[in-house]
Amino acid sequence: MTDANSNPLAGKVALVSGGGQNIGRAIALGLAADGATVLVNGRGNVVAIEAVAAEINDAGGRAMAHLADVSDEGAVREMIARLVNEAGGIDIVVSNAGLRRQTPFMEMSFTEWREILSVALDGAFLLARHAAPHMKARGGGAIIGMSGVSNHAGTRERAHVNASKAGLEGLVRGLAVELAADNITVNAIAPGAIDTVRGAAAGVLPPGMAKTIPLGRRGTVDEIAAMVRHLVGPDGGYITGQCIHINGGIYLGH
Repeated sequence: MTDANSNPLAGKVALVSGGGQNIGRAIALGLAADGATVLVNGRGNVVAIEAVAAEINDAGGRAMAHLADVSDEGAVREMIARLVNEAGGIDIVVSNAGLRRQTPFMEMSFTEWREILSVALDGAFLLARHAAPHMKARGGGAIIGMSGVSNHAGTRERAHVNASKAGLEGLVRGLAVELAADNITVNAIAPGAIDTVRGAAAGVLPPGMAKTIPLGRRGTVDEIAAMVRHLVGPDGGYITGQCIHINGGIYLGH
């Protein structure tokens, strides 16, 4: 089908980093459902990203899996070159890749600090830097960075994660102004407590956390993906430079 209402992203090409599971997987599936060709990126679990790409292709969409470390400029350049060569260009980038670690500050090494920032912040920079020229050539595009509520509310043992997300939001605001003339929108999404499969390094959620959320529950990955779909779709073209909170009311600041 090519109806604009059912396929608002028909003809668009998207890249989703960290797309093998959880929020990234939901975003990739959502963009494909709206008609976009999707490159599903991951840096270690090739089975996971290939499974997401296969799920999209089996449903009648178009997707490819590509293993690459987004903190490696050469790997990013190669990945985007492949996407442009095979799909004709790039219109949408979702910088979802990130590492969640729980480490007390007094035990945090500089190596770990740099590793966290290299993925969430350096990776977002590299993806935007190498994708934006192709977006400009196609008349515009959309870039989304995935932030988080912990950056705003403050979270123990996550100084490096908080710093990476704060830097990401600064990057988003700067790019939103600078790339506006090229019809490229740039926004961030800050999820709250989302019902995902957490890696061991991310720590265990505090018991009873849902009771502290005004809406009384954790969010779903599809609720995050829905906002991405809105921002990169035809109805989101006048939204740029924003950090949009999706957290059930647990944080009410700006």
